[in-house]
Amino acid sequence: MTKVIVVGGGIGGLALAQGLRGAGLGVEVYERDRHRTDRLQGFRIHINPDGAAALRECLPAEAFERFLASSGKGGNQFTMVTERLKRLLHLDEETIGTGHHGVSRITLRQILLSGMEDVVRFDRKFERYSVADDGRVTAHFADGTTAVGDVLVGADGAGSRVRGQYLPHAERVDTGIVAIAGKYMLTEERRELIPPAFLAGPLSVLPSKSCGMFIAPHDFDGGVNDQDDPDALFDNTAPYVFWSFSAKREYFGEDLDSLGARELRDLVLRSTTGWAPQLRALVALSDVDTTTLLPIRSAAPVPKWAASSVTLLGDAAHSMTPFRGVGANIALRDAQLLCRKLIEAERPLVERIAEYEAEMTEYGFAAVRASLTAAKQAVSGGRAARLAGRAAFRVLDAVPALKRRAFADIGR
Repeated sequence: MTKVIVVGGGIGGLALAQGLRGAGLGVEVYERDRHRTDRLQGFRIHINPDGAAALRECLPAEAFERFLASSGKGGNQFTMVTERLKRLLHLDEETIGTGHHGVSRITLRQILLSGMEDVVRFDRKFERYSVADDGRVTAHFADGTTAVGDVLVGADGAGSRVRGQYLPHAERVDTGIVAIAGKYMLTEERRELIPPAFLAGPLSVLPSKSCGMFIAPHDFDGGVNDQDDPDALFDNTAPYVFWSFSAKREYFGEDLDSLGARELRDLVLRSTTGWAPQLRALVALSDVDTTTLLPIRSAAPVPKWAASSVTLLGDAAHSMTPFRGVGANIALRDAQLLCRKLIEAERPLVERIAEYEAEMTEYGFAAVRASLTAAKQAVSGGRAARLAGRAAFRVLDAVPALKRRAFADIGR
């Protein structure tokens, strides 16, 4: 029986492990976090129909139902507005379809960890791997322990140590774009202080100068709580609105890396002077401790490599900007595809991995390119170009047929 060693217990690595375990293959996940409770930070992520299909295929039915129950409302619409909250474009289910979900990254990871106590090993910091003459791979960890398998999967994120050894020429580039993000917690009192549009679904703000803001609610009707699984830590299900203000680093005119959370939030408030008061209130009344600086980086293209018993998945292979909201979905697609290839038994293992890598790099780096283009468009253009763009969105909004054609693949 094939044994798979997965380095990294994030969304993609855990989805792969769930799928392999369900298919009866041997799999072990090695995660550097000391406990399953360590990674309690992060924001809402978008799971599109492709990502949801991958979760349905990889997860046990009960776990997938918990994913659906923990998803927020309003995932099947998208609105674009000016900085004064004037509508530019609205996309609903008729345009983008159904099957989109907003879910807490923390909650999704806890669902993926559910029932995996005998598979996931915590407090194992990967250092290197070695390959024997027969192709079997040994993973070496900082505590001196090792793990041996037929396949080693690097699912250890954008800073992947597996990739660093396997493809040392693979690079991630700094785009020069940064985002400052935070959470507005949805207490009963604070719900009344923001417009209903902020709760209806994701909203993109296109101002007349070279910056932008993205807003997305994580609001839901319950369905998941601590009593469902006392060890699962579904303590991130308190509803909130996520916001992110993005621009090129030089736009801010300050040493961003030296600023604390409150200073970053205040910088966003200064940068949005003259914007709609509801947008500024969202930032001003957000939980200051959640304010985070996010440098935006992107993977550079990698020439084709010869397949082996070592492979990569998710951000370890093709990290991308968050501007199209598809990174987690591409990682889940990787997990689904690699799982299918590994459970086949008729053909040589490396041949199947080569097929996975050929397909994964094609769609993965296509997503990287599209994401980078979206990031640059979001923070570039002078006033004239911005006003022209806003006029174009208004035209599309007024002509449903054009709108459907232009945005049929949004979020995919």
